[in-house]
Amino acid sequence: MASHRKQTVKQLGLSRVIESRIFVLRGHKVMLSFDLATLYGVEPKALVQAVKRNFDRFPSDFMFQLNETEFRDLKSQIVTSSWGGIRRARPYAFTEQGVAMLSSVLRSKRAVHANIAIMRAFVRLREMLAGNQELAHKLDQLEKKYDAQFKVVFDAIRNLMTPRPAPRKQIGFRGETDRGHK
Repeated sequence: MASHRKQTVKQLGLSRVIESRIFVLRGHKVMLSFDLATLYGVEPKALVQAVKRNFDRFPSDFMFQLNETEFRDLKSQIVTSSWGGIRRARPYAFTEQGVAMLSSVLRSKRAVHANIAIMRAFVRLREMLAGNQELAHKLDQLEKKYDAQFKVVFDAIRNLMTPRPAPRKQIGFRGETDRGHK
């Protein structure tokens, strides 16, 4: 029983890590090739090569390569070591269907387990979104029912439902003048 609980906690932790690596690009929830490679335990180059060998399995609604602007914008938002050093090639973005298709290309035991965890993370995000939309609909109905004096309350609830952007880490060098020294 205790080992089952540990396994569940471990899966939940992995699910949260995966959810933090899902981005919205071009209106799709996607995962980037280097994050997927890390989860599958392969080099990003090997993952991309496997995809290119099976390119007909990955139409544009399953996978696309980031353009320069998307790459630069995303890179400026994500200040983590997962970007590695200097990256020459722009990463590929895989939609949920593209990630599912990867399971037919990458067949290691680790890839299978990673794929299951990724699919669960996508489902969890979809469920959270659906719940939020349902709540927004109910809120609209309530607002129509009550008069304007409750508008402030409804606005506050909507504000709480809106996801907050992740705080940006300040990077750079603090010089002597920044510390109050001259």
